Amino acid sequence: MLSCGGKLIRITVPYPLLMVVGILLLNTLGGCSLPLYKESQLEEQAQLQFETMRASTPVSNDVVTNEYVTCVANAIIATLPPTYANREWDVVVFDSQSINAFAMPGGHIGVFTGILAVAENQDQLAAIIGHEVAHVTEHHALERTNREATTQLGVMGATLALGGGEETADLLQKGAQLGLSLPYGRKQESGADAVGLMYMADAGFDPRQSVALWTNMEKKATAAPPEFMSTHPSPDSRKLDLIGHWATALPRYNAARAAGKRPNCRF
Repeated sequence: MLSCGGKLIRITVPYPLLMVVGILLLNTLGGCSLPLYKESQLEEQAQLQFETMRASTPVSNDVVTNEYVTCVANAIIATLPPTYANREWDVVVFDSQSINAFAMPGGHIGVFTGILAVAENQDQLAAIIGHEVAHVTEHHALERTNREATTQLGVMGATLALGGGEETADLLQKGAQLGLSLPYGRKQESGADAVGLMYMADAGFDPRQSVALWTNMEKKATAAPPEFMSTHPSPDSRKLDLIGHWATALPRYNAARAAGKRPNCRF
């Protein structure tokens, strides 16, 4: 069933016509509205997932670690657009050796203690948190979710068009997962790097430390990359891109320092 022009259309055809219908479906996708998600729906789901994770993953009770991560996070949050800066963010430190961190719609930040062995100082941790928060402010999760919804309908139409059964559907689905359904697209990762760099600079963290962070990440990438790196651009290209943004980030960093923004988060 599709919604086209505000009307619901149910398609029921005998098998010999499936191939024709599949081709028509693919050709008319542009004129039909998909079951796309809204930001508010993602926020509700993010809240549930975050609470589930908090209940199932050990949370660090170390006071120093929690104060340190919260200090860096709050400094970043204060630089965000008002819609996000004025929100009460939930910052949780998970007691896990996983080298990872994340932010979720609705104001949730999770940092795994394992990443603190890679982020050697407050500036490097700010690069991580700034990057993850940028995914939220740039609506990357919403883009990813709606892209997946589009992908699923496209797979259905292509399967019909090819006249295939389970094997065709499986092949197309795997292709969709590889090409469209990565946790975040590489373009989104690069975008979050650029936006996150400005957030950390505006907060008074040294944006040059973002490159040092990725040098540390490379050292940890032995047989398999840390989870935080798994879907990101290669460290070398990433560092070059970050350096390319310094011309904008460093003046903002100097202005923030001149304005008295000098974070002193201790670990």
